[in-house]
Amino acid sequence: MAYDVYTIEYFDKQFKKLIKKYPSLKSELIELIDSLKQQAILGTSLGNNCYKIRLAISSKGKGKSGGARVITYVTILQEKVFLLSIYDKSEQDTISDLA
Repeated sequence: MAYDVYTIEYFDKQFKKLIKKYPSLKSELIELIDSLKQQAILGTSLGNNCYKIRLAISSKGKGKSGGARVITYVTILQEKVFLLSIYDKSEQDTISDLA
């Protein structure tokens, strides 16, 4: 099953800020989107069809644990994935699992 991946305006604003600091993020996000098109449910469930995905930023040099986080919302029946938020792990507190 192939999913369509969309971004929202809030995500786009956050991404533009991060791309200035970390040039490699663009290619890493493209790889993530390609993965989400094939397997929409990635990362840790936050509840209500939302997931937190750890994303390494190679230009940052810290791997997944110190990289970025991407929050997604998945609609299985409509076969859509929405990218809601992206943030630098070192600049924002942890969003903990609700479960």
